[in-house]
Amino acid sequence: MRTGMLALALGLLSLCLVPQLPSVGWLLMLAAGAVVSLFTRGWLLGLFLLGFCWACWSAKQAVDDRLAPGLDGRTLWLEGRVAGLPARTAQGVRFELEGAHSRRADLPQRLQLSWFDGPPLRAGEQWRLAVTLQRPTGLLNPHGPDREAQLLARRIGASGAVKAGQLLTPAAVGWRDGLRERLLAVEAHGRQAALVALVLGDGTGLAREDWQALQATGTVHLLVISGQHIGLVAGLLYAVVAWLARWGLWPPRLPWLPWACVLAMSAALAYGWLAGAGVPVQRACLMLAVVLLWRLRFRHLDAFHPLLLALVAVLLFEPLAALLPGFWLSFGAVATLIYSFSARLGAWRPWQAWTRAQWVIAVGLLPVLLAVGLPVSLSAPLANLVAVPWVSLAVLPLALLGTLLLPLGDAGEALLWLAGGLLDVLFRALALVAQQRPAWVPPAPPLWAWLLVCLGALLLLLPRGVPLRGLGAVMLLALWVPREPVSHGQVEVWQLDVGQGLAVLLRTRQHSLLYDAGPARGENDLGERVVLPTLRKLGVDSLDVLLVSHAHADHAGGAGAIQRGLPVRRAIGGEPLEEVQLQPCVSGESWEWDGVRFSLWRWADARTSNDRSCVLLVEASGERLLLAGDMEAGAERAWLAAMDSPRIDWLQSPHHGSRSSSTEAFIRAAAPRGVLISRGRNNSFGHPHAQVVERYRRHGMTLHDTAVEGALRLVLGAQAGVEGMRSQRRFWRDVRDG
Repeated sequence: MRTGMLALALGLLSLCLVPQLPSVGWLLMLAAGAVVSLFTRGWLLGLFLLGFCWACWSAKQAVDDRLAPGLDGRTLWLEGRVAGLPARTAQGVRFELEGAHSRRADLPQRLQLSWFDGPPLRAGEQWRLAVTLQRPTGLLNPHGPDREAQLLARRIGASGAVKAGQLLTPAAVGWRDGLRERLLAVEAHGRQAALVALVLGDGTGLAREDWQALQATGTVHLLVISGQHIGLVAGLLYAVVAWLARWGLWPPRLPWLPWACVLAMSAALAYGWLAGAGVPVQRACLMLAVVLLWRLRFRHLDAFHPLLLALVAVLLFEPLAALLPGFWLSFGAVATLIYSFSARLGAWRPWQAWTRAQWVIAVGLLPVLLAVGLPVSLSAPLANLVAVPWVSLAVLPLALLGTLLLPLGDAGEALLWLAGGLLDVLFRALALVAQQRPAWVPPAPPLWAWLLVCLGALLLLLPRGVPLRGLGAVMLLALWVPREPVSHGQVEVWQLDVGQGLAVLLRTRQHSLLYDAGPARGENDLGERVVLPTLRKLGVDSLDVLLVSHAHADHAGGAGAIQRGLPVRRAIGGEPLEEVQLQPCVSGESWEWDGVRFSLWRWADARTSNDRSCVLLVEASGERLLLAGDMEAGAERAWLAAMDSPRIDWLQSPHHGSRSSSTEAFIRAAAPRGVLISRGRNNSFGHPHAQVVERYRRHGMTLHDTAVEGALRLVLGAQAGVEGMRSQRRFWRDVRDG
């Protein structure tokens, strides 16, 4: 039984490794082969193929339901129904639309939309909206999150920005909408948004600082309704029935065990319904159902059987769940606890089991966190040691009971006030811990080092006295394996995918330079969210130079976050900034690192911010790269006049390919063989301009575009080409033509 379930699970999980989905014809052939194998001696192969075919078929349905390429960037009038709880943000409202349809085109069934300064929306409302649609997209950087995979796993077929709207059918105040408003209206020491997250699973109202504290301390799971909360509610009902039966207070004519399991499952389903029954909640309820079934009928089997059965059940229900990091974290945590606590001799006292559970989970989830690219919280074992019982045994029961008693007025509000006070104490403590021990973003290890970390974690989790257990700690040192050095006389160039902005990392053998720091608008700081984590995952722990071309927010916005997050030995800028102290860019200044020459230039007579860009020329083993910032036609003419030899090999497209840059004279004189364009997809500026693109191609240049290829990598001095992240094929990644 276990072997068959394992074969089926492997077939379902193999979807994650598929670069391209098989055609319908191939799937039918594989399914036929699976059926034949099931009735012969190859039944394990048959189960594997059945799992693979079902996963691919389900994925194909989701891929086919995405927005047609011809509609990408177009604005259409459409109609649909608001689903779930719309999230209010500082910029407006973000929500999902179900059953979307338009007279002019076929649309995906589920859209994710944002409405700048939009009106309050309620679940169930029917709207007619003018929406600029985009295919599911996301920034794609080395070792970073893959938003396209996450959107596909949630079966979001398109995203879009609402330009105008008309309410067609108002909805009665939905019970979840009404309950959220009621919770937000109570006095809870300013922690009403956290109560909404605990009770309804809606964490959109949490302040940015609160999310940062939760992430730094590894306690996000406490405020996101997950298996822990579902299991706690079910466990409380189960424990009550078991306690009544133990003391003879349960009716003898009713067998206590079946009733305990049924009531526990009912409580879990009710809480999941209250929380909106999202994918994590569905996964938790399925896992709980399997565990209760094991407890009721199959206790003679070991604990890994229900875990494997739950894994298969979740993947059969939604094969795309394996594309979500939460899937691996949930099953990884449970598997770690089973592996560590089962088959041990002797019993631990409750406090011993609880304290050991924290470091066990920290060690067991380390390989998972590395694989999915999430930060590692060094304070998580200590923080969870206190925070988990604080929330599970005090805050959550008070919050749920207070919510149930809200119709009674003062009683419910008093309990919520107390729950809010406990949450306030918790958040203040977590903020202090996060300040002292921020989350660690380790460099992404090579495959062999990651496998060593996995083996080391398995050895460390063995019982004391097992031979070679101590070797596990040595294997974990693979976390600090040095990155492969850049050859002398070469420079590794990463033009990161930061949307409508610019951030370029240059690394020689022993030095690092960051040219521009990505955009920041309001709270959306891509320097903090994208550039800084990417630098750390690439092994950059300090910068020799931070060079900010000019003061525009799409180039300089993330500079403050970079300087706060990494040691910066020297900061240079074409223009002064308020947040970061910059040395002025001096034309003619140059230096050499590891056989690579760097030269600065800035137009002294510039009158606009774009033309004041600090330009960087990099020369490595006879190959030249020009980072031009946003310089326009005037600065280009001045640069040509100042250069003895303007010939270059690679050009960072000035001003993102704007029509005011990349003049005919500049392109003819510089004659690069390739151009690196950094811009946002379907951006409102129309970058790169069609005339500029035509000019590049007319001169025989190869275009590399972050909006099409993701982050771009070039090894200057190796006389090689440019590699885009999107060249690493995955079936969920959109094939783009620009």
